[in-house]
Amino acid sequence: MSDTAIKIEENLKLKEPPLYKVLFINDDVTPMDFVMNCLMSIFMHTIDIAQDLTHKIHQDGFAVVAVLPYEIAEQKGIETTVLSRNNNYPLQIKIEADT
Repeated sequence: MSDTAIKIEENLKLKEPPLYKVLFINDDVTPMDFVMNCLMSIFMHTIDIAQDLTHKIHQDGFAVVAVLPYEIAEQKGIETTVLSRNNNYPLQIKIEADT
């Protein structure tokens, strides 16, 4: 009987998931304090970053608030939309591929 060892070489190349931008769209109804609260509680931004992003949203009409893998971007977008609607605000969230 012969003892033969078989070497199996796995060549797995893991690819990072594609990233997506989460954008907040400005409106004339949603208060800036509410937007800042969403940025801090859902996206875990500091108060300073949340304030800067909120001003950018207000001035430019939109801002990218995060760049995340699709599933996380989608989930955070849904959480923000649900929180917004539960508080009777029309805050719009858009998710688009990060190119």
